[in-house]
Amino acid sequence: MWDLFKPILVDFKNPVLFAIPFFLLLIFLEVYLNYRERKNNYLLKDSLASISMGLGSIVSDIISKSLAFIAFVWLFENFGIFKEQLSWTILGWVLLFFLDDFTFYWHHRLSHEVRILWAAHVNHHSSEQYNLSTALRQSWTEIFYKYIFFLWLPFLGFHPLMVLTQISINLIFQFWVHTKFIKKLPPFIEFIFNTPSHHRVHHASNPRYLDRNHAGTLIIWDRIFGTFSAEKDEEPVVYGITTNIDTYNPLKIASHEFTSMWKDIREAPKFSDRLKYIFYAPGWSHNGKSLTARQMRAALKQK
Repeated sequence: MWDLFKPILVDFKNPVLFAIPFFLLLIFLEVYLNYRERKNNYLLKDSLASISMGLGSIVSDIISKSLAFIAFVWLFENFGIFKEQLSWTILGWVLLFFLDDFTFYWHHRLSHEVRILWAAHVNHHSSEQYNLSTALRQSWTEIFYKYIFFLWLPFLGFHPLMVLTQISINLIFQFWVHTKFIKKLPPFIEFIFNTPSHHRVHHASNPRYLDRNHAGTLIIWDRIFGTFSAEKDEEPVVYGITTNIDTYNPLKIASHEFTSMWKDIREAPKFSDRLKYIFYAPGWSHNGKSLTARQMRAALKQK
């Protein structure tokens, strides 16, 4: 096993690292457009907070990805079912593109629908601004469970290096959708792919838009599994979370929902309620003091 693990650890060239200069260039371009068109899409403190979160996530990712390497290699070496058919073949890359994106959809969706996972993911949504720097507001803790969702891919027989590369490519794609400057694209693109319009909906705090458009690259998964919502001209997106945290402190951004969850757990009257505060949807409460996204959408329909 270690004969395979060592070259992966040494030779893996993370595409995200090569993309960073382009990320910065696009951010500077968007800042310029923001200044030229007198928009109000950038707030310096907010962007610095997002960049700080991104830098912190790099450190966390080194640890979690190292553990993922070991698990991926072990599964691939000992249980890889279709190694010859899937590793480093054209068929393998095509299938991996779809299966990786399908996996990301469910990882992302559950990160919105399970409270403890949301506590890790929520900081990406905590900004009330929406621009390319928001894409850098990455979690420090989400990546410790993220790779668990992808374990089945090396088990099928996809080489670990292929899986890690495709995960990175998917992440790179998602950078450009964090902008207000690109409106709706041609219908066939909007129908198939995740776009800025679709992802603006995903970052909305409007009840109508909550927990919608979890796509990575392909929006088709949201259409298939009933979580798609189009951006409506009559309801502009309000960015942020349902209860905004009003801080630019990276430590508070990273930990605020864990703190809130712990407070709810301590106040729960029954052990079963304590478990529900951990594993039920964000917003669930034993006394109705807060509502889940599904309950909010249901209440909106009744109006």
